[in-house]
Amino acid sequence: MERSLIKDVLAEQRFGEPSRVCGWVRTKRESKGFVFLALSDGSSQDTLQIIVFPEAPAFRELHRCNTGAAICAKGILRESPAKGQSIELEATDIVVVGEVDQATYPLQKKGHSLEFLREIGHLRPRTNTFGAVFRLRNILAAGVHDFFQARGFLWVHTPIITSSDCEGAGDLFTVTTLDLRNVPKKDSGEVDFSGDFFGTRAYLTVSGQLEAEFLALSLGRVYTFGPTFRAENSNTTRHLSEFWMIEPEMAFADLDDDITLAEEFFRFLCREVLEKGHRELSFLESHYKKISCDELRKLAETPFVRMTYTDAVRELRAANERFEFPVSWGSDLQSEHERYLTDKVVNGPLVITDYPKEIKAFYMKQNPDGKTVAAMDVLVPKVGEIIGGSQREDRLDVLAQRMSEVGISIENLRWYLDLRRFGTVPHAGFGLGFERLVQFVTGMANIRDVIPCPRAPRAIRL
Repeated sequence: MERSLIKDVLAEQRFGEPSRVCGWVRTKRESKGFVFLALSDGSSQDTLQIIVFPEAPAFRELHRCNTGAAICAKGILRESPAKGQSIELEATDIVVVGEVDQATYPLQKKGHSLEFLREIGHLRPRTNTFGAVFRLRNILAAGVHDFFQARGFLWVHTPIITSSDCEGAGDLFTVTTLDLRNVPKKDSGEVDFSGDFFGTRAYLTVSGQLEAEFLALSLGRVYTFGPTFRAENSNTTRHLSEFWMIEPEMAFADLDDDITLAEEFFRFLCREVLEKGHRELSFLESHYKKISCDELRKLAETPFVRMTYTDAVRELRAANERFEFPVSWGSDLQSEHERYLTDKVVNGPLVITDYPKEIKAFYMKQNPDGKTVAAMDVLVPKVGEIIGGSQREDRLDVLAQRMSEVGISIENLRWYLDLRRFGTVPHAGFGLGFERLVQFVTGMANIRDVIPCPRAPRAIRL
């Protein structure tokens, strides 16, 4: 008999029909001679109750059906008289596929702390919490593609290995085949990468944006969705060393187009996760109380307020609030400033525009005032920045001058300047860290709990 997924069994309610399900035993309990098993196969937030009567052949296998055991159960679907469930499987046969040593199996019926579960990352997806998180992650990932494909964007695959530092930050992982026991050096003492695999220094990418730009300036509208890497030694609840980035890029677009796209995108994803992940969201809300379905619904329906950086600084300086970091024009806004603006000033999502050029990347279009750039950050309550983007500098002379000012090699990025020489057009785009989005939607306090195998300083065991 073909295997049925538990999510389909629960949804279709086919009472009286035979069914075969496979999964992992969550709990086992006895009642008046018969036995109940709660079975999960990962397809649903809910388990399916298996009831086994003493006269059934399946009863002989129950001594092996401990918590964590993998089994396949065959039987008839019945209407359940128990409160909180509508259907159960009356099992006739059970096959134990994988047994569990109860003495060493770390997941038991009791609750486990998130810190403990990080120590057994290979098993934590079997819990209700992480099952919910990773199903919601899947819904959001599918929503990303649905949104852009419906609007004529092409999904492009930008390189993971690169020779450029898109952000100019310098915190990159080096990719090398050099013998680390005998690293070649130049007379200056620097590492000589001329004999390395690529003949020059190579890195794991921090962004696919620059490559997305040349693709957009041929294909019109593109987006990337892939892994990126930062070598910052940031051991916080908001940073990962390996994470996924969503980066759309549009030709013939300005900052207003960019903001409109970002707002539509974020609100679309909120609607998607509410519609398709309601059970998971409700579970996480009831257990962690970080964000509610009502709050997500409000974000999905509320237009974003827009405010310039200069006005934001004015609001912060006028606030009767003791900030840890001082506020002054020309300094970057910190998370505490962003949360104050969203939670106290506008009471909702906010887009801040026109930042000082000194605190933004070299590729952002300079405004006529010569002091600010056509950049934007989307801020959401409780979190702060979740999307960052800009109109790109499309003037050759201005871009080259800015690169010289900040020490970006013109020779290494000559191809990037070529885009301004050969048929340049206004274009814009933004970046959204996917794990930040999942963390926001799920309400998980630590970003390491929203990706299956978190990479962070001194964290690479799994």
